[in-house]
Amino acid sequence: MASITGDRPSGAVELSIGGMTCASCANRIERKLNKLDGVTATVNYATEKAKVTFPADVDPLLLVAEVEKAGYTARLPEPPAPEQAAEEPGDELAPLRTRLLVSVVLAVPVIALAMIPAVQFTYWQWLSLTLAAPVVVYGGLPFHKAAWTNLRHGAATMDTLVSLGTIAALGWSLWALFLGDAGVPGMTHGFDLTITRSDGSGNIYLEAAAGVTAFILAGRYFEARSKRRAGAALRALLELGAKDVAVLRDGREVRIPVDELKAGDHFVVRPGEKIATDGIVEEGASAVDASMLTGESVPVEVRPGDSVTGATVNAGGRLVVRATRVGSDTQLAQMARLVEDAQTGKAQVQRLADRISGIFVPIVIALAVATLGYWLGTGEGAGAAFTAAVAVLIIACPCALGLATPTALLVGTGRGAQLGILIKGPEVLESTRAIDTIVLDKTGTVTEGRMTLVEVHLADGQDRDEVLRLAGALEHASEHPIAQAVARGAAERVGDLPAPEDFANVEGLGVQGIVDGHAVLVGRPRLLEDWSQHLPAGLARALEQAQAAGRTAVAVGWDGQARAVLVVADVVKPTSAQAIADLRALGLTPVLLTGDNRAVAQAVAAQVGIDEVIADVLPAGKVDVVKRLQADGKTVAMVGDGVNDAAALAQADLGLAMGTGTDVAIEAADLTLVRGDLRVAADAIRLSRRTLRTIKGNLFWAFAYNVAALPLAAAGLLNPMIAGAAMAFSSVFVVSNSLRLRRFR
Repeated sequence: MASITGDRPSGAVELSIGGMTCASCANRIERKLNKLDGVTATVNYATEKAKVTFPADVDPLLLVAEVEKAGYTARLPEPPAPEQAAEEPGDELAPLRTRLLVSVVLAVPVIALAMIPAVQFTYWQWLSLTLAAPVVVYGGLPFHKAAWTNLRHGAATMDTLVSLGTIAALGWSLWALFLGDAGVPGMTHGFDLTITRSDGSGNIYLEAAAGVTAFILAGRYFEARSKRRAGAALRALLELGAKDVAVLRDGREVRIPVDELKAGDHFVVRPGEKIATDGIVEEGASAVDASMLTGESVPVEVRPGDSVTGATVNAGGRLVVRATRVGSDTQLAQMARLVEDAQTGKAQVQRLADRISGIFVPIVIALAVATLGYWLGTGEGAGAAFTAAVAVLIIACPCALGLATPTALLVGTGRGAQLGILIKGPEVLESTRAIDTIVLDKTGTVTEGRMTLVEVHLADGQDRDEVLRLAGALEHASEHPIAQAVARGAAERVGDLPAPEDFANVEGLGVQGIVDGHAVLVGRPRLLEDWSQHLPAGLARALEQAQAAGRTAVAVGWDGQARAVLVVADVVKPTSAQAIADLRALGLTPVLLTGDNRAVAQAVAAQVGIDEVIADVLPAGKVDVVKRLQADGKTVAMVGDGVNDAAALAQADLGLAMGTGTDVAIEAADLTLVRGDLRVAADAIRLSRRTLRTIKGNLFWAFAYNVAALPLAAAGLLNPMIAGAAMAFSSVFVVSNSLRLRRFR
């Protein structure tokens, strides 16, 4: 994927990173890549991805080599293999699960022996060593390897703390057993769960070494499993699509893999089948269930000429569809890309956490050394000093800090995708907090965006169904949007329409033709007057009232007489009034912005409950309106769907594009609402604010936990094993708190 940045051509790639064990690792890789000339990288610990933009003269393999130099693995993107997708989660977690189970089975008896003096038989300490050593060496191997790799590169991460703490506990125990008096037959020691200063002289710390390793492995395992669950929405999204498709070749149906489908191909969709890709219906009529993609519960009726989206389900008759977008261009693929982009990015608040975790580890090591020195210097004894120093190392692991933002983002953006809300990037979440004004484009956002037949005014003695049948039949032959609105409205009310004869389009005036033996005219009053068909007073009045309200009216006549006036308009969506009420409830002031005349705009605003209207605005003027509101001190969100809204969406502090709109608008916006329902805008803002609150809660918990626990550990009031359990619990708490977002409604 190539793009232009300033005058310098650049590329972008997403690397899969292996070997990261905490936020500090992500921070180190990010710094290493960003040191390369012209390279900008963002590394996400939760998704294990690095998003890198680089100049054209940089080989992507150089990026991989740079990551490997830092002691991690990196892979360039490969084409997805659907068959392997189902196995991947199991494969990824199996080694970690095995390591955890072995560690837990061996660590539990070690902890029990240390905690319960009653079961401490004559040589219990030697059995503890036999069981604990494999836990520290085999169970803790990932921590030791990572710590060694980091040490070789002059860096320290959370793994350095875990490795140092557990090796120190094991080393102390070995010294006590072989050189001290802890190995003597009949040695016992109690276990106290209270926060008191302890002297470890003559004690062994095998339960701390084994317990900490098991606790942290458990935290890592549940964290990894939670990360898999958190990213499930994206995987589900990617798996929605059809796997194969029946393509028409020389009038015959040929079944091919969906990857081989090309734009322009005609393919068949039978009832119950998924539509293979985005396209236009060429033959047939049906109802399409788009609930899995958009959340819309009511199936949408489609006929020839209507657009359909890939991965939606054909609920009714047989359809022949012409493919318009395939592969990575489809709406499903774009949705998946937006979700992944959002999950790979970082909020401002996360960058702060990364910087802190980058300097946190060296500080903690220094604090542990200072603690050891202090307690030795005060004559408290080597045991007490050692106990306090190990507790400092273990309690300080700020894994919760590294998980606080990515897990909430993963779950929040994933839940948004399920609800038809695509959050383009994490910085969007911060924008939603501050907005106080929401500017709404009228056409296609508050209104349906297409003409609809809304009123039928009849001359005396006319039959409504007859008027609609004859006018609809004639208009059906025209491609004009107003004609199509009349034809659609007529077909909905009277059913099948007859075919017209001698159809003719009268430029700028309307249409004429023969329907069921009647010479029918539909168009401006002037067209009817040319045939001496003058509107009676009642119809003329109805026509004037419709035009005064900004609606479009057409006259209908046949066989020498004006029979009716039909009024078409772009009607307000049935959900728009509720949406405006929801937005007001969020503390936002709605503003209606439109290029239409003021009469039309005021009528629409009155229907939905908007007080402020800005009408007669040219497309370029929409940006100026947003800028003016911003200059007045407002923080502005903009909702739109057209090409003419794109610049304003980009200018606004928060841009929301209707997914039913143009690609340009969607590209320019921060949030995309897959459904054309304005109520989703309020849901999107609520979800974004909830996700941001969750991130802040997570960060507070992670910071508060470390700030509160470190002094206790340094004061020698925290047993190392309790420190390990508390540290693991903080990570699990942060992930669990993030997972609550999955219940957002």
